[in-house]
Order: sequence, then C-alpha cells, then structure tokens
Amino acid sequence: MKIFIATDIHGSAYWARKTAEKFAQSKADVMVLLGDVYNHGPRNPFPDEYSPMSVADTFNALSSSIIAVRGNCDSQVDEMISRFPFVSDNVIPLGDGRLYFTHGHVFNKDNLPPLADGDVMFYGHFHVSEIVKVDGVICVNVGSASLPKDGKHVYCIADGESVTIYDLVSDETVARVFR
Repeated sequence: MKIFIATDIHGSAYWARKTAEKFAQSKADVMVLLGDVYNHGPRNPFPDEYSPMSVADTFNALSSSIIAVRGNCDSQVDEMISRFPFVSDNVIPLGDGRLYFTHGHVFNKDNLPPLADGDVMFYGHFHVSEIVKVDGVICVNVGSASLPKDGKHVYCIADGESVTIYDLVSDETVARVFR
C-alpha cells in the first residue's frame, strides 16, 4: 500500500491544487490529510489564494481516496462542506507495524500515544518537516503544504519500505527514513 500524506493546507486553493496534482502523480492508494484543511487559524496569515470552498471542491473530487484527521483549526462546519469524514486519529496496519495519523496538537514527538517499537506516527501542526525516532517510534512531522515555518512546502509518501517527505515545488527529498 502506498499512502500520500499532506497537512496544514489552511484554506489555500493554490496549495490544495498542488497537493491534488502530486497525489495523482504519485499513484498512491489513499491520501491522508492531517488536519487544518480549510481554516487559516487566528495566528496564521492568509495563505496563497485563500478560498476554503475552492479547497473543498478540490478535495471533494478525491473524496473516495481521502482519510481526513481533524486538526485544531477544523470544526463541524468543515464536515458540512466535505464529502469525506474527519476522524480524531487513525491507525493503518502496514507490514510489521502500524501507521498512526494525528494532527499533532495533542500527540507528537514530545507526547507519544501508546505505540510500539517500530510503529510510525505522522503529524503536522508545527509546520516544520522532520523525521526523528523517539522510544523506538518513528515520528514524522510532515510539515505544512501552505504555511511552512521552515520554508518548505511539502507532502509525504509512505509505503512498506520507507517514509519520504518531498518538496511540493521541486520534488526534492526533504527527509527519508527506511522502516
């Protein structure tokens, strides 16, 4: 199984389209959105082409392929414009371990959920890409597609072999870990 992961679109129609394009090119089986899909949040600037309804149109066209995790800027009204549900967290078994998907405002590298050695946790929220290992758990902060704090607009691909964070503009590898 090949999984495409993106996070923190924050209502940017431009970065939603780029994300959808990369998803199509990747030929991944599923897209996981790690929250903060539509709302820019009170501490964030307006992202490029801020248009939550356009973001909804882009992702609704892919609704049968999307798993959306609720972020701290997502609300019930977001589900009203979405043809896909938002869940609190999600776990997908893959190979010998589990992939745990969360937004990051509760569980992250500094506050691990109950995971086992070799499991992988994906999150966003902090808008900075990194891959680190904590207590045997691979922690993947995917970063942000639209409002990166490290200057890298990113997405991630995970499969049974590796986890790779890519630059949305150049497709250069930002970070990689092999499972």
